[in-house]
Amino acid sequence: MKAATKYIHAGSHPDPSTGAIMTPIYQTSTFVQEAPGKNKGFEYARSQNPTRFALEEALAIIENGKFGLAFSSGVAATDAVIKLLSPGDEVIASNDLYGGSYRLFTKVFEKFGIKFHYVDMTHVENINKFVSAKTKLIWVETPTNPLMNITDIAAVATIAKSNNALLCVDNTFASPFLQNPLDFGADLVMHSSTKYLGGHSDVIQGALVMKDEKLREQLYFLQKSCGAVPGPMDCFLVLRGIKTLGVRMKQHCENGKRIAEFLSNHSKVKKVYWPGFSDHPNYTIARKQMRDFGGMISFELKVEDIAETKKLLSSTKLFSLAESLGGVESLINHPATMTHASIPREERIKNGLRDSLIRLSVGIEDPDDLIEDLSNALGK
Repeated sequence: MKAATKYIHAGSHPDPSTGAIMTPIYQTSTFVQEAPGKNKGFEYARSQNPTRFALEEALAIIENGKFGLAFSSGVAATDAVIKLLSPGDEVIASNDLYGGSYRLFTKVFEKFGIKFHYVDMTHVENINKFVSAKTKLIWVETPTNPLMNITDIAAVATIAKSNNALLCVDNTFASPFLQNPLDFGADLVMHSSTKYLGGHSDVIQGALVMKDEKLREQLYFLQKSCGAVPGPMDCFLVLRGIKTLGVRMKQHCENGKRIAEFLSNHSKVKKVYWPGFSDHPNYTIARKQMRDFGGMISFELKVEDIAETKKLLSSTKLFSLAESLGGVESLINHPATMTHASIPREERIKNGLRDSLIRLSVGIEDPDDLIEDLSNALGK
């Protein structure tokens, strides 16, 4: 089945009682049982909900997995993965990653005796320097947030398997439309479904997808026991969003290419971070594992003045200054003071995330209007 068809029909089954083509929102906390221990597959909505189950089926299908689990946020999904570990275990993570993941790792889980190593994974051989018998998980973002670095998923999967470690790939920036990490050997895929899967900036949610049934049971136990589950309305919204993922992502990619090329040729722009350029250091790997290059772009001005950077951030009209990404509307973001503010400045600078960096989530508006908006802001 082709992707566009898969997105529309994944997890969708007409309601048997009414024939409704859209999955109903089962807004209930509990389910009546015929007798003690005898039910229709549902007991209590934290453990099971038909709307959530439909979404989880859809998530598995669109990521070429067997099992999907939905969580109340992307951070909650990440939290569940780390809870598979025990004190003394070690994690190797991308050194350029979402600030919320870094905060969770350093401020929450380090105090429970889990050690994290942050590694430049653009050169996969760097991982080998940190692998030991204690390594239980490798955490990869590709493309990374916000420097758009690319990691060779298949190469990391080989390292993980040879060392009996799990590989989890945060696929939020790419979405299933651009890449499917399970196809390259990853054990787990994580999404902030808030972003491209939902697609309309109206829901907070996270997801995990896997092929291994034992792994699914371990994570389902954590989902049920810790309770970070999404409500049925949120599940309905993400189900709805997935149906238009294909058409939206095509426009995100087309607009992203136009904006990246515009910025790279602008006299006031110093550098553009976008994996679709042939001179991107990981371009070959990006072409191998991605179908297109997406609508996420970062750039720096030639004048490395934080005041000028902030002036630009406040001068756009169509690009709204806000956190998050992946919605139909375009957003502009300052990672150093917004999405990545939880990472100490010295760590950010060491990894290449300078105070002058600007991140764009290019929406699906007319690209000429978006270019005009950026041109006007740069002119100021």
